[in-house]
Amino acid sequence: MTVPAFNSVAWFEFGTDQPEKVKEFYGELFDWKYVLNTNTPGVTYHSVMTPGAQQPTGGVWESEGAFPNYAIFYVLVQDVAATVERARELGAKVLMEPLSDSAGLTFARLEDTAGNHFGVFSVPAP
Repeated sequence: MTVPAFNSVAWFEFGTDQPEKVKEFYGELFDWKYVLNTNTPGVTYHSVMTPGAQQPTGGVWESEGAFPNYAIFYVLVQDVAATVERARELGAKVLMEPLSDSAGLTFARLEDTAGNHFGVFSVPAP
């Protein structure tokens, strides 16, 4: 299995109040499969398994209308907090401060200086 390099796009996510439509559309278009992820209590999240992948490469977060629909990419970084701080120094807005789930995945969401949303994440050391 190939591990993504740090500072590369390594995850994508849809936030939607119509998860079944999103899963059906992309499942039919790209043959994606979905696995319920229970690492974050109170969140309904389905990990995306792309053809041939040995681990998930994206996800579908069921918003239940709590926030607007979106599609976003995430960059794998060594240190989420340090990356968020550097992004702030460069003029980014922090939309979601760093959070960690029960599996040790840490992530944050930012807005770049042109108004585009993106995320950063890190995985626990093996």
